[in-house]
Amino acid sequence: MTEAVREVRAVRGRPGAPGGSRRPSTAPRPSATRLLWALPPVALLALVFLYPLALVVQQSFQPDTGGTSVQPYADVFASEAFREALWTTVWLALGSTAGCLVLGFALALVIAFVPFPGARAVSRFIDVFLSFPSFLITLALLFIYGTVGMANGLWTDVTGAAEGPFQFLTTPWGVLLAEITYFTPFVMRPLLAAFSQLDTAQLEAASSLGARAPRIIRQVVLPEALPALAAGGSLVLVLCLNEFGIVLFTGAKGVTTLPMLVYGKAILESDYPGACVVAVVNVLISVGLYGLYRVVSRRAGA
Repeated sequence: MTEAVREVRAVRGRPGAPGGSRRPSTAPRPSATRLLWALPPVALLALVFLYPLALVVQQSFQPDTGGTSVQPYADVFASEAFREALWTTVWLALGSTAGCLVLGFALALVIAFVPFPGARAVSRFIDVFLSFPSFLITLALLFIYGTVGMANGLWTDVTGAAEGPFQFLTTPWGVLLAEITYFTPFVMRPLLAAFSQLDTAQLEAASSLGARAPRIIRQVVLPEALPALAAGGSLVLVLCLNEFGIVLFTGAKGVTTLPMLVYGKAILESDYPGACVVAVVNVLISVGLYGLYRVVSRRAGA
């Protein structure tokens, strides 16, 4: 009997045995581990991005007279320059987005469905084009359509005129052309991805039933391309609203967008509260449109 009791006590004394003593676990919980891993990037993000953004918001409520007030917002919203800059920014962004959608859809159709030598190289070049800075495209347009560019130089050489007819680059239409040229590949990339997943049997069936190319595009291709068009258009709209380099490099007269207004108030006028107010408005519009872009991209499967 004594021997049996000793065996039972020995078993109960083992770690993990029923009724035995258990040592407290020193391993960190999974949630605590994830929190520890997340702290460094969150702290870096807060230091590099959120803290300067908070300073901009704080400065927008601090007029030059001192104190804290919404007067800078009232002054900016009441100014004609802000309303004109807001309208110019909106119509340029909408016009550029519409142009990119039309041109990008047409070019993507040709690359995806019209066989020609070098189609794959052109498709790969689009990926490289996305990495180009915006001012590089504007500089190329200046070489071609500028006042002393190639097109005007050729015209004056042939006709003997004092100046060429291409003087639109320093107007809003020049900014529109430059933005459409630069941002069209941002629409073509998701479109080409969508076209690559399109079942060609549908196109062959529609063609065998006598449907012409415009009808096939309208009834077969376009419905499949709508999610990609929406995602690409939303992204281009956000990028156009914040574009600064194209407007600056074209030197367009009378074209003042919200980013240009921030630059003018901060650098030229030293109106830092006003510049911060315009920057806050620009950020709010951009964040709202970016949220729309994420929703559309998620529904499109991007």
